[in-house]
Amino acid sequence: MTRVRLQKFLSEAGACSRRQGEGHILAGRVSVNGKVVTTLGTRIDPDNDVVRLDGSAVTRTQRHIYVMLNKPQGVVTSCKHRGEPVVTDLVDLPDRLFPVGRLDKGSTGLLLLTNDGRIHHRLSHPSFDHEKEYDVTVQRPIGDDALRSMAEGVLLGARVTRPARVRRLSAKRFRIVLMEGRNRQIRRMVQTLGNRVVRLHRIRVAALKLGGLKRGAWRHLDPGERKRLLDQLNLR
Repeated sequence: MTRVRLQKFLSEAGACSRRQGEGHILAGRVSVNGKVVTTLGTRIDPDNDVVRLDGSAVTRTQRHIYVMLNKPQGVVTSCKHRGEPVVTDLVDLPDRLFPVGRLDKGSTGLLLLTNDGRIHHRLSHPSFDHEKEYDVTVQRPIGDDALRSMAEGVLLGARVTRPARVRRLSAKRFRIVLMEGRNRQIRRMVQTLGNRVVRLHRIRVAALKLGGLKRGAWRHLDPGERKRLLDQLNLR
């Protein structure tokens, strides 16, 4: 009998990410064999124990779904947010999906939603070096020195941002490729350099490209995209 940590089981079953699973456990939303479990690190037997999240049974046989959304402005990257529209409202599927990573409310572009809990850590944690590419427009013309500073690293708080690839598109517009995702990172970098972001649009995450997907629209990843993503994340 192989026993696994409860939050890992929830993640591998596609019910949520591992971090979200920890929150669900602490909030008393998870039960094992009819008993609510609130202790992190609790181990279960996946073959014999009955796990429920909010009363619904969780099993490892759940199919994995991968959806690409072109997030519009004004929508919150969350599963629930009182009084405001959230990205999961835009995807008309019966399955419980969660967004991978974040785009702030004012930003637009590519967002991956899935029920595969393995994906979140692999795409979000900077140690895996997965690229995210953004098309950025700023309020005033931005100088070459500022673009060079962003490429080399900008001090935010106590840490310098990791090196990035930056390419000018026009006087007020550039592309930037990051391998980390600190809170409102690009907006803060630009502000530190004396300017302000007026449009932030993500066009790529790892091997996934937004392409011509319309604003607010979503689609399933095609088989080729799914294979490239899982191969890139070493999850085949």
